[in-house]
Amino acid sequence: MEKRKLKDLLYEQVARIGKAVSSPKRLELLEVLAQGEKTVEELAGELSIDIKLASAHLKALKDARLVDSRREGKYVIHRLSGADVAGLWVSLREVAEEHLLELRMALDQMTADPSKLTSLGREALLEQARGGAVVVIDVRPRDEYDTAHLPCARSMPVAEIERRLSELPRDKEIVAYCRGPFCLLSDEAVRLLAAKGYRVSKIADGVSEWQAAGLPVEGSATH
Repeated sequence: MEKRKLKDLLYEQVARIGKAVSSPKRLELLEVLAQGEKTVEELAGELSIDIKLASAHLKALKDARLVDSRREGKYVIHRLSGADVAGLWVSLREVAEEHLLELRMALDQMTADPSKLTSLGREALLEQARGGAVVVIDVRPRDEYDTAHLPCARSMPVAEIERRLSELPRDKEIVAYCRGPFCLLSDEAVRLLAAKGYRVSKIADGVSEWQAAGLPVEGSATH
């Protein structure tokens, strides 16, 4: 019986992680925090929920040791407890995409134009970006870019694209990316640039997917 109790305890501890990520909003919190540190106010705004509910979700993630926090002046800053937590989110999402038809259908619906996905694989994209054949733009907020971004990517938040068009060459393909497959910022960037006559496509990857594939990233979180 003692061995049985020990086994039950082991599974119970692992189940704490499953319970912590059983909420859609907590999964979204993990995705947003994978981009960099955030205050509860910022997280509540990102998820379109009130601060009290955001705090409750953060507590559940902290109890499972998936999220840490630190105080900076009057603010409490939240972050993932390790890079492996971002990898957990990617793994969960990939398993869901593989086995859930409903998720694949929803992804097809949210992608404005599937033909705008670049045909380049990750390593080919990296090679062409390094060689200057394509221009990769990171359309997330600048602080997320500073935390970690794809090699050779330029920071160009969606809200700044129109006034910074002169920075983008018209004789090269522009490849946009944001936070991952569930993020709509890159679709918005593709629509805007295509309307201005640019050759533009997007990748579904974000930084977390790139890291999960074993590819390098750059930024303050990598030093």
